Amino acid sequence: MSEGEVFHEKQRLELCAIHALNNVLQERVFTKETADDICKRLAPQCVVNPHRSVLGTGNYDVNVIMAALQSRELAAVWWDKRRTVQSLVMSKVQGFILNVPSRVSLGIVSLPLRRRHWLAVRQVNGQYYNLDSKLKSPVCIGGEAELGYGTRTCVTWVLHHLFVCL
Repeated sequence: MSEGEVFHEKQRLELCAIHALNNVLQERVFTKETADDICKRLAPQCVVNPHRSVLGTGNYDVNVIMAALQSRELAAVWWDKRRTVQSLVMSKVQGFILNVPSRVSLGIVSLPLRRRHWLAVRQVNGQYYNLDSKLKSPVCIGGEAELGYGTRTCVTWVLHHLFVCL
């Protein structure tokens, strides 16, 4: 990746948690194999692991994300959506990982189902980007002022869960 370029992994299977982690870190650090290893460590005695899809396609839970970040000496802190993002000390924030409702589709057919989807928001070269793996490319949100407005709006309208990576 060259300087100024924004790293952006695209969606594959149900690996949005891995994509969100790599996108917030701005490099390919985690794979399906490393996430599966984390799942095994989190629930070593379980035949059916509660931290991922029984089909083996991903769909990792927040415990996997938190353990993955801890392995990089980072922490995911749940953000109380009643607080404003402006109260954060942004210089200490690596990025944001959000868990949002997402439509389910089979090819071009959209099903009347909703699942949860992980996505990342990260600052690169002074601008914040929506690094959702379902997007064709990163979407520039803008600076801190735009980030605060956009994230607060999303929290109100979408009712998602926001985790701050420190």
